[in-house]
Amino acid sequence: MTNELLTKVYDFAAKAHEGQTRKYAYEDYIRHPERVMHTCAQFTSDHRLLASALLHDVLEDTEVSEAELGNFLQMVMDQSDAKQTLQYVKELTDVYIKKDYPNWNRRTRKARELERLTGISANAQTVKYADIIDNSADVAENDKNFAAVLLKEYQQILRNLTKGNPTLLSRAHEAIIDARKRLKSQI
Repeated sequence: MTNELLTKVYDFAAKAHEGQTRKYAYEDYIRHPERVMHTCAQFTSDHRLLASALLHDVLEDTEVSEAELGNFLQMVMDQSDAKQTLQYVKELTDVYIKKDYPNWNRRTRKARELERLTGISANAQTVKYADIIDNSADVAENDKNFAAVLLKEYQQILRNLTKGNPTLLSRAHEAIIDARKRLKSQI
């Protein structure tokens, strides 16, 4: 069931992200959530967490609404699992975005987002760690100017989000250290 379920979730996420490319990796966007899911799968077989890893950017970066995502999840999962998966995705979706807070600068938005993230579930934090791992390598390689800012933000997130998988948290810290080393070697 889990492979069949994850295939359906992958297909939904791929369709939602269709036509989008990664800003720093210049590849189909779906490759990022796919890698995030595979990273999480090294530490858990919880299909709700793995599905949320595939879907973690759908509400934030596509036209899919929360209701549409919830309806899809209820078609492929039992109601309890669908509700929990949707909750993880919502926890992983940035709230303090430029579009909704145009008068706030990035530092203010990210500070508020960090406050919000400290209250998310351990499973959502685990997905966030995998997201940071994947993003750190891409940004350090492709946008040296912005990388320093983003890696600092990621470091603050990891200092404050400590309820997720401890091994993956440690790997996320290592990914930031590696990305910073790459940046220094390119200067």
